[in-house]
Amino acid sequence: MKKLKFITFGFLLIILLTGCKTIKQKTDAIVEKENLELSKYIGKSSNELRLDLGEPDEDFKNEKGNLELIYNSKKYGIVCERRFEVDSSLIVIGFVSNGCF
Repeated sequence: MKKLKFITFGFLLIILLTGCKTIKQKTDAIVEKENLELSKYIGKSSNELRLDLGEPDEDFKNEKGNLELIYNSKKYGIVCERRFEVDSSLIVIGFVSNGCF
């Protein structure tokens, strides 16, 4: 009887660990796709970014003196924030994406 419990527990543990690995692979693929999509704006003007994504929800100058444009959205109850850094010549030089699936 103890052997059966041990085998059942081991089997369930393997299924659980396999499921977690699959979810991680899927989220990694989604994040990679998001980064690929947003990286096309690097080196482009902020006007092109605004044309594609609309007006930002927030904008301010950061400690480096560069403009930060923040776009917020919500999907499945999860807040998605995309931040773009724009230099003094209004060219996008970087981005950060959080919670975007």
